[in-house]
Amino acid sequence: MRICLMIEGQEGVTWDDWMALAAATEDSGLEGLFRSDHYLSIGGEGRSSLDAWTTLAGLAVRTERIQLGTMVSPTTFRHPAVLAKSVVTVDHISNGRAELGIGAGWYEDEHRAYGFPFADTKTRMAVLEEQIEIVAKSWREGPFDLRGEHYTIEDLDALPKPVSKPRPNLIVGGSGGPRSIELCARWADEYNTVSPTLDEIKSRRKLLERAWESAGRDPGDLVFSAMTGGVVGSDQNEVRARARALMDQNGESGSEDDWLERARRTQVIGTVDEAVDRIRTLSEAGLDRIMLQHLMHTDVEMVAVLGEVVDQL
Repeated sequence: MRICLMIEGQEGVTWDDWMALAAATEDSGLEGLFRSDHYLSIGGEGRSSLDAWTTLAGLAVRTERIQLGTMVSPTTFRHPAVLAKSVVTVDHISNGRAELGIGAGWYEDEHRAYGFPFADTKTRMAVLEEQIEIVAKSWREGPFDLRGEHYTIEDLDALPKPVSKPRPNLIVGGSGGPRSIELCARWADEYNTVSPTLDEIKSRRKLLERAWESAGRDPGDLVFSAMTGGVVGSDQNEVRARARALMDQNGESGSEDDWLERARRTQVIGTVDEAVDRIRTLSEAGLDRIMLQHLMHTDVEMVAVLGEVVDQL
């Protein structure tokens, strides 16, 4: 099982925070650092957000080993040719370490505040389908044309091509619905789902394998990942302290033990040994990779604890 750190960048993560998190991710042995692609806080007022791809370009210079990517970039923020070019730029700066998670966008308040158009779900999914095709074809050798309902591309040979071979990892997110799975099987390399149960992992894996076969692809090549929360400590007291801090941050009352018990249903919770056991269970259910959502981004010490988990896997 491959483990990456996932940070909600719209919740007041400063550049100094990003540099500390990236350094800790490299030191811990985690595979990569992913960030959300939002401009407006979801967790509370007054929290800021640096641009996702500009941030990743900066981190590409400051790091040497880790993968860098988004979970996920909404199609509503950027023209697909611009998005493909941004990813390729980070890919060149990082010498082949960029990954793109792409989605239809969902946070309507953010779109209204920043002036981004926000269409109905059907339209956003149609836009997503065209954007994925344009991004994928931009990274191929040679020119291409596309005349869709939303975009027209004429004789585009987008240079330079990626350093990554055959291309940067392209990730589609979803909850197991037929549209997102079909899009992933046609154009992407990895399917990511949010906080799944063990039964959901098993059932979605089967759907993905069937879709890969229908698309003429080898199901053995698919990557199935999950983004899920995590609270891990060196001992139970540390786990409870981190749970309490997260509850306080979110304005939640009650017992941290009750909170931890609820969180264990879908998240990676507990001591290093408990986290290792949980991750192994998720792997046996059908996951290949986890983007572990760390919501207390100033707690860089927990990243080091995650390194102990990686060492035992």
